Amino acid sequence: MGYLPVGSYVEANKRIGEFLEPYLRRVESMPPGTCPIAVQQSLLQTCAAQTCGKCTPCREGIPRILADIEALLAFEADQSVIDDIRKRATLLRDTADCAIGYDAGALVLQGLEAFKDEYASHVERGVCAEETEQTVPCVTLCPAHVNVPAYISLVQEGDCAGAIKMIRKDNPFPTACALVCEHPCEERCRRTLVDAPLNIRGIKKFAVDTIAADKVETPARLESTGKKVAVIGGGPSGMTCAYFSALMGHDVTVFEGRKKLGGMMRYGIPAYRFPRERLDEDLNAILGVGGIQVEYEHQVDAAEMARIAKEFDAVYVAIGAQGGKTLKLEGSDANGVMSAVELLGKIGDGDYPDFTGKKVAVIGGGNVAMDCARTSVRAGAEEVTVAYRRRLEDMTALDAEIESAIAEGIEMMCLQAPVRIEKDAQGNASALICQPQYISAVKRGRPAPANADKPEIRIDADIVLIAVGQDIVSAPFEEFGMEADRTYFVADEYLAAKGFDNVYVGGDCQWGPKTVIMAIAAGKTAARNIDTMLGFDHQIDFGIEVPPARFNDRTAYGRVQVAERPARERKNDFDYVECPVSAEEAAQECGRCLRCDVFGIGALTGRGLEQW
Repeated sequence: MGYLPVGSYVEANKRIGEFLEPYLRRVESMPPGTCPIAVQQSLLQTCAAQTCGKCTPCREGIPRILADIEALLAFEADQSVIDDIRKRATLLRDTADCAIGYDAGALVLQGLEAFKDEYASHVERGVCAEETEQTVPCVTLCPAHVNVPAYISLVQEGDCAGAIKMIRKDNPFPTACALVCEHPCEERCRRTLVDAPLNIRGIKKFAVDTIAADKVETPARLESTGKKVAVIGGGPSGMTCAYFSALMGHDVTVFEGRKKLGGMMRYGIPAYRFPRERLDEDLNAILGVGGIQVEYEHQVDAAEMARIAKEFDAVYVAIGAQGGKTLKLEGSDANGVMSAVELLGKIGDGDYPDFTGKKVAVIGGGNVAMDCARTSVRAGAEEVTVAYRRRLEDMTALDAEIESAIAEGIEMMCLQAPVRIEKDAQGNASALICQPQYISAVKRGRPAPANADKPEIRIDADIVLIAVGQDIVSAPFEEFGMEADRTYFVADEYLAAKGFDNVYVGGDCQWGPKTVIMAIAAGKTAARNIDTMLGFDHQIDFGIEVPPARFNDRTAYGRVQVAERPARERKNDFDYVECPVSAEEAAQECGRCLRCDVFGIGALTGRGLEQW
């Protein structure tokens, strides 16, 4: 073909990018509930279009596999077709000449294992699996299944109080989720087909900033049932269960081990990300329902747990994961070495550290590590360094958190595995010693680090903060008789603790440290299941209707981002870092919503066809 000038290559690549962009957008916005076999078919068709056709495995194998998949999608296949797919995909993976072929084969084989139930349903029942149906992506991907389009439309109509009521149908912490939620609801937003996902968290933030949650009335309690529900732990999961249980008419007692409610929202998230007075707005509204009694600084041991389980009709254990994990490092007993949980827990009670003039090293790469690093800056540290054994792009912290930390002057030292902590003659920490790493083969879905043939490095550090995970304090409950698997409580699909009729568990103590919204979802589920176990099926009227849908605005817009105060200003205090969302910004974001709950398959309102 000959060579082309650089400009021609650039122009050609630009045209290819323009051609592929709609297809890339479709992949990014693939809604939950899509038949995975259909997705595999589309991906295999892409591979077929890319192959050069020179090797037999690609030229002959891919079309034959596609024919088998088409038979499956038409519900005209039996087990022999699946066997044929497996045989041909294995041959394709093992003998193709290039990555297009062997990756296509590997993709098919992975799908056969990952979607066994779906393949079996197509063959044995002649239908897609039960959970395979088009749904509203933002609602489906929200762990608490909050009706996102509904509260967005209420904000659009200027009814922020109504939006908060709508959120509370499924989530009694609208303020918490407006400020600190990791917004999984945005991951498959269909607006991606047009421009970019809605800033759903930003819209919610505008609502709770416009009117405080504790100024919005909660639903009236249903008639008293005479049943008593105990909640162990006043964090997001426990208080969600308490909220819904109280609304259903049950009498709730919350046993909280600390001085105040909130769990890791208060004792694990710094005030600059989540001011305590904003947390109290949600808690005030929850307690305002009535029927909830709180016993503060009430530690529950095995004997106390036995008493509670006997005296109460149902018990929900939601103690969270409030113990900090440690590393077996030489010198970890030095003065100045502490876990992230210990540091953030003290701050929750107003005990702020003074790191003036000190050098701080933080071990870890998650959101908690970023919280510790950014807290250290605000505590006056001279230098703050994050040591992480993987690459920057492998960090589990949110991109926004990493970017904010770097902007505040925190140094990220990646591919550094801590090996020991040096201490001086007085037993004080003086340095963190790390072994350089290089990134190696992928293990369990992530590129794994390995020791590099390089000399150890020394990071001067008076303070070493270990932020590598959290544990639960399960011993008292195991002594009571509850079963734990590697410290996490064992429960069935209904959150009932193994071996008990009236004890339920949920949140971080049941599946490990996750997110606020996942803990809320567990509390909501537990409240519903406890109500059923007690012999009821209460329905609560939240007194709010979904506004009619406006016509879609399909003009491409830039996504509105929630801005932060300048780094040079915010790093000097613990004041809230995010700026308000303006009315104009909120209106634009609300107007971008395509109202998937009304228009399209999976409509929540049942008015989809009539709206057209």
